[in-house]
Amino acid sequence: MADSDLDFLSRLPLFQELSLDEISILDQYLGLLELAKGDTVFDEGESGEFVCFVVNGELEVLKKSPGGDSSVITKLGKGQTIGEMALVDELPRSATVRTRSPSSLTVLSRKDFEELAVQSPEIAIKILKYLARSLSLSLRKTSNRLSDNLYGE
Repeated sequence: MADSDLDFLSRLPLFQELSLDEISILDQYLGLLELAKGDTVFDEGESGEFVCFVVNGELEVLKKSPGGDSSVITKLGKGQTIGEMALVDELPRSATVRTRSPSSLTVLSRKDFEELAVQSPEIAIKILKYLARSLSLSLRKTSNRLSDNLYGE
């Protein structure tokens, strides 16, 4: 990855917990995905094989209703993470993610993460701790929204 990309990564919340040496090691396991507006990053129900960090662009997360219609449940932008659960639970994707604009994503596959965990377990632990906090915050937001919808504001 280019120095400017590494500089950007060092400013993401996850990577702020890593030293520059650790970011350089992690960089060996990362890929870059360039997408056009309207491209699908992954579909609900697919196997979760990777996590992404948004370098630039805007994404939307869509969830299917029991009737089969899809609704946008959130939008994501630069610096945010998508697909975190793929590294944790190995279950199918819980939502569809699509680009709203041309976008660049840094990708870490589950396979590469597992290799990183063997080679540099301290980096893998930092990543897992970050992902656990991120998922916890998302769950708290969802719980608050559910409570607001059930009991009014």
